Amino acid sequence: ATRLAALHFAPTESAKNNLLREHVPAESIVVTGNTVIDALQLEIARQTRTGDGERLVSELGATCGRNFDKPFVLITGHRRENFGGGFVEICDAIAELAATFGDVSFVYPVHLNPNVKGPVYERLGQHPNVALVSPQPYSTFVALMSRCRLVLTDSGGVQEEAPSLGKPVLVMRDTTERPEGVESQTVRLVGAQRERIVAGVTELLRDQQVFSRMAQSANPYGDGSAAPRIVDAISDYLMASS
Repeated sequence: ATRLAALHFAPTESAKNNLLREHVPAESIVVTGNTVIDALQLEIARQTRTGDGERLVSELGATCGRNFDKPFVLITGHRRENFGGGFVEICDAIAELAATFGDVSFVYPVHLNPNVKGPVYERLGQHPNVALVSPQPYSTFVALMSRCRLVLTDSGGVQEEAPSLGKPVLVMRDTTERPEGVESQTVRLVGAQRERIVAGVTELLRDQQVFSRMAQSANPYGDGSAAPRIVDAISDYLMASS
């Protein structure tokens, strides 16, 4: 597709540089940001306008008998490379953190894959400040993300979304296909190792300076205006071609 395309919309400068290294003409590349940030900001604006975010979080708390008003860590995990020993390490890290930080909740929408659900419920199901909930629709997950203290994840898109909301992200992987977040210090890789996960979360919960540095870093994935930039670029291209 790259060889045939007249326009290339790159979400970041790094993505643009990748295209340039593949000898894609510079004049065909427009850095726009990622449209996922546009969607996120639209949903946040909707929830703010309607008060829907508070309702969604309150309803979720009621279904699992938890109060999400106090600080909480939002967790997602599902990647195949962490099946087996990786999820044991992840769950043991969360259990240790839950025991250490009794005044913090750990909210985990659990993936339905038995390779995930099995070890998660076995190792975390009895901790009073760990809320294991079903996978959530987009609107509820955004409401949780906007209200959490930080995000602990092995997911991809969350690495782009959470920094837009000022939430530090610890990634339970050794590598990421989104290196821009690591470079901008909105994201940190901690791997699927118990000690590194515990150390990373502990530092962010206890060291306000470290937390603020990550929370206030600029999100490299856009400012919520990717779609208008794409529309403008297409319009300019069609006008020039007519």
